[in-house]
Amino acid sequence: MKLPEGDRRRSRDRPAVREPPVARVPLRKLFRVASVACGIQFGWALQLSLLTPYVQELGIPHAWASVIWLCGPLSGFFVQPLVGHTSDRCTSRFGRRRPFIIAGALSIVIAVLVVGYSADLGWLFGDSARSGTKVGAIAAFVLGFWLLDVANNMTQGPCRALLADLTGKDHRRNRVANAYFSLFMAVGNVLGFATGSYSGWFKILPFTLSPACGTDCANLKSAFILDVAFIAITTSISISAANELPLDHSHPHSHEEMPGQSSNSQEAFLWELFGTFRYLSGPVWVILLVTALTWIGWFPFLLFDTDWMGREIYGGKPNEGQNYNLGVRMGSFGLMVNSVFLGITSVLMEKLCRKLGAGAVWGISNILMSLCFISMLIISHIANNVDKVGDLPPDGVVAAALIVFAILGIPLAITYSVPYALISSRIESLGLGQGLSMGVLNLAIVIPQVVVSLGAGPWDQLFGGGNSPAFAVAAVAAFASGLIAILAIPRSGGADKSKGHR
Repeated sequence: MKLPEGDRRRSRDRPAVREPPVARVPLRKLFRVASVACGIQFGWALQLSLLTPYVQELGIPHAWASVIWLCGPLSGFFVQPLVGHTSDRCTSRFGRRRPFIIAGALSIVIAVLVVGYSADLGWLFGDSARSGTKVGAIAAFVLGFWLLDVANNMTQGPCRALLADLTGKDHRRNRVANAYFSLFMAVGNVLGFATGSYSGWFKILPFTLSPACGTDCANLKSAFILDVAFIAITTSISISAANELPLDHSHPHSHEEMPGQSSNSQEAFLWELFGTFRYLSGPVWVILLVTALTWIGWFPFLLFDTDWMGREIYGGKPNEGQNYNLGVRMGSFGLMVNSVFLGITSVLMEKLCRKLGAGAVWGISNILMSLCFISMLIISHIANNVDKVGDLPPDGVVAAALIVFAILGIPLAITYSVPYALISSRIESLGLGQGLSMGVLNLAIVIPQVVVSLGAGPWDQLFGGGNSPAFAVAAVAAFASGLIAILAIPRSGGADKSKGHR
């Protein structure tokens, strides 16, 4: 059939990537493919629970601790879209996504070993036990930490895109696949936070102790050694289940370039990435806005959750007594419980979205997140003004903090799943590859993270050095994102039209 002139013009103007044909993939295979999220998130959980406190123990002030995290959003800004763009066009006989997943997993292994052995490397560079600020250890730590962020971004984008490839236009299965991914993130979180909260790893792996690395350092090192084994196992399970179809580079339309773009797509990558924004529809812009506000809410919590427990609930400071370390370990336990709620919510995700609509589920969860952050401000105030039991906070204050951590697992599960399903279904009509689509969504995540990384520490310092000011901003952003999601994301649309694909 010959297209009308207007349709031909729009077809020529639209960037397109022709995806390989998709057969209906069994749910058990999607489950196995999604398992790689467990290994990735195991390392993320260790990073989130242990590394902000650890970097302060090395001598970096609290006001600058958030700047160390700047590489995560910066690498996400460039690495994940670039990897997604490149994997859309990868013609490897092993598939489009799997080579990047393997390379990312290997990079994670190298990075966590550098982080875990940063104190030993610093000792080789001239640090001593009497050093206040361990310059060599900090240099090794920052190198490993930043490489870890790059590797995580290199791995997660292709993982999400692979699930979207395998589900094709079946929006219900796409939501199920993202729920599986979220479930495995929860399992990885549970295991990672449980590992971070245990203080006896140095006894099980005594070789981790060294003149440069005491018990706290040895526990961190041991946890990252376990992470190496875990990422190897889950990556193997995932890539062996994928059975990707290679992209046919011999076909003249296997991947079409944008008008005026050179055949060297790597050189034109940034132009293509930002050029896609002019093709985005109103609903996609709303999803990106809600995503950005959501991550302004989440990132202060992810940066300072265990630090908040150590400083403001237990009243400790790094390298001063045991209260801070006790609080950090209790915070890791709270994050483990958080992950249990995350996993339960992931299992119920599909039913919730079918009943209420994905936009309403997302909006309600973000308002719940806002209320939790407000509760944390109230708990901080109570902890600072209540009589302590000896040198420790009352059990009721600690229990209240743990309950808030647990409840936050519900909106975190929604954040890990719903935006990806929404963007995947609504952006397919533009002809973009799923890898580049995930890169576009990632921009709405990393730009707010850059703002928070640069501003959270100085902002907190301006109001006395605690974490409460950042949590106040997070509460406002989360509430605003919830209202926009409820009011502006319609229930009808690609993400919710699933009955025809059962």
